[in-house]
Amino acid sequence: MIIPAQAVYYVVFFETRYDSLEDALSKAPDVIAAHMARSKELHAQGKLLMAGAFLNNNSGEPLGTMGICPTREAAEEFANGDPFVLNGMVSKWYIREWANLFD
Repeated sequence: MIIPAQAVYYVVFFETRYDSLEDALSKAPDVIAAHMARSKELHAQGKLLMAGAFLNNNSGEPLGTMGICPTREAAEEFANGDPFVLNGMVSKWYIREWANLFD
């Protein structure tokens, strides 16, 4: 199967040091505000298409979030400049290529 270039996106996965979204909201409201403002700015520039946190974590699993970007460069920019990453609140992150079935 050949995937057209426009159908490939780059997904950034973050594993945070928080137990849940509520935990992060209560412990790091300023960092979340900075993260959201930056994410909205990147979205307005077309560098971040979608982003958000996974809800209903499995027991013992840390809060995970993700962002979908149109290019690897945008994904790396999103990850490397994220306030959670810069403040040591992400234990690991990685980028995976993703093929959109509907493009």
